[in-house]
Amino acid sequence: MLTYIVAGVALAMDAFAVSVSAGICIADLRFRHAARTAFTFGLFQFLMPLAGYALGSTFSDVIRAWDHWVAFGLLAFVGGKMIVESFEIKDAAVCTEDELRRKNVLDPKTLLVLAVATSIDALAVGVGYSMIGAPIWAAAGIIGVVTFGLCLLGCECGKRLGARFERGAEIAGGVVLIGIGLKILAEHLSA
Repeated sequence: MLTYIVAGVALAMDAFAVSVSAGICIADLRFRHAARTAFTFGLFQFLMPLAGYALGSTFSDVIRAWDHWVAFGLLAFVGGKMIVESFEIKDAAVCTEDELRRKNVLDPKTLLVLAVATSIDALAVGVGYSMIGAPIWAAAGIIGVVTFGLCLLGCECGKRLGARFERGAEIAGGVVLIGIGLKILAEHLSA
């Protein structure tokens, strides 16, 4: 259970960072907007691991001998990508017109695109969970709920704290996912 909570926090960091950005860039972001943003991100973070699990289960017989390596590789890749992307976050809380358009969670189409983009990592994790036979419904539920809560918090943090928090969240999320991948690999290699 603790592993699912930690994975949920790590996977939510992309959506959290977008929520912080929305709080920074959108001056008139209200609670209802933050709640809609958090719900949308949480919903996609719940659905994507389920889709990944179904995909991984379909091909599990083909790659069963390497499943722990696949799970580790996916988690390490996603975690590494999050760390690299953290260095692309600007320290300045000044948003250009292009940044405002790309991060405008008030526009439903933009919000949908952002929700899909930030939950692709959860799809990969769902594939990894299928390889190790983890119970996906509990994991997906925890990931979705954690994402919802962190995105609500992220919108408020963005309004109050600015971009300082965004980079650290991305790095921490990436490191945690890599750590979970190493744990899976170590458990399978020592068995």
